[in-house]
Amino acid sequence: MTGTALSLWPAPLRSGAPAQPPRPVLVAFVGLVAALLAGVAEAIVQTALLLERDEVDLAGLATGLGVRLGIYLVVLIVAIRMTHGARWARILLTFGIGVIGLLSLIIEPLAALLSADKFGDLFADLTVESAMIGLFRAIHIVAVLVAIPAMYRPGARRYFSLPRLSVSLGQTHA
Repeated sequence: MTGTALSLWPAPLRSGAPAQPPRPVLVAFVGLVAALLAGVAEAIVQTALLLERDEVDLAGLATGLGVRLGIYLVVLIVAIRMTHGARWARILLTFGIGVIGLLSLIIEPLAALLSADKFGDLFADLTVESAMIGLFRAIHIVAVLVAIPAMYRPGARRYFSLPRLSVSLGQTHA
């Protein structure tokens, strides 16, 4: 659906500009979407576990899910802007997802690893649900570790350095 009002990809902005982002940018976008989907899946499993408890703070749970959903929507919108060549989006994703987000994903497992007396203690209370959460978390981390470097591959760097036309002002921005 390129060239339509519903297209996610921009039309060429100037003569010689690519109609679609280069492969590394597409890889980064797919990686970010995969990370988001893994995060959603993890949130669903965690919510299901919380709802099984006798005393559930539904307001707190709903607030937490709302915040998480809001963050995921912002990340998706920024990722889409990144595919349009927005350098600010690439930088925001690098620090927001590649640094802060990645740290938030690895702090809990790292703390558990460091607090365990023996490596086997980590698996003493393993359930299907905790294994699913671990799997989704691992997918999330790997997807981020694929996406962020992809945004800095040579083809992507050239794409982000192309001058863009401002649609609202009609000016070229370097």
